[in-house]
Amino acid sequence: MSLNEIVLAAEESHLWAGVNPWVVGAVVLLIFLASMGVLVAFGGGREHS
Repeated sequence: MSLNEIVLAAEESHLWAGVNPWVVGAVVLLIFLASMGVLVAFGGGREHS
């Protein structure tokens, strides 16, 4: 593979070209916070064993 082929292959990927990284980060943060909230709600009323 030449360097030219590698550069052309890298430029072909436009799947995530229009996605703002701040939006992706905010969505991931919301997923993590929701998961933590579910975990706290589930384990909040149980006795320690």
